Amino acid sequence: MFLFTIVLNFFRNPSCIFTTSEEGIVVAPADGTIVVIEDAEENEYFRDQRMQISIFMSLFDAHVNWYPISGKITHTSYQTGRFMAAYLPKSSEENERSSVVIQTANGTEILVRQIAGAMAKRIVTYGKKDQLCRINEQMGFIKFGSRVDIFLPLDTEILVGIDQKVKGNQTPIARMKNA
Repeated sequence: MFLFTIVLNFFRNPSCIFTTSEEGIVVAPADGTIVVIEDAEENEYFRDQRMQISIFMSLFDAHVNWYPISGKITHTSYQTGRFMAAYLPKSSEENERSSVVIQTANGTEILVRQIAGAMAKRIVTYGKKDQLCRINEQMGFIKFGSRVDIFLPLDTEILVGIDQKVKGNQTPIARMKNA
């Protein structure tokens, strides 16, 4: 019965509607805990310095993911990899992952990366290149998965702190300057 409850918890799909219409707001793409806020080198798409925010999803968080901003998907990619614990810094580069780049109406791009963890065996990403996406739409799902990284412009104002709990499609995590 306990295992059944845990599995149900992973696959629940809460109905969350973000109602704020403030320009440039980036919303948490997943339920979980903020584990990284730092300037980081993003080497797969941007190949430059970005502000990285990482959300770790525990056993008790829903594992559905939402688009953190509205825009057009300009890039998607999937990389096979390891299944290390998702809270480890290296998991962002070495674990199995799926990346989606979203371009806002003014041309600013952000990257959202779904990362498999030690138990995760499958990442589902719904978005395709050239597709329009909006806040309140589901981006995908990490089956038994564990982490979402967001790479933002360096001048982005961060609205959350380390170890803060966030709710997917509910908690504003950043405000982009040029949105």
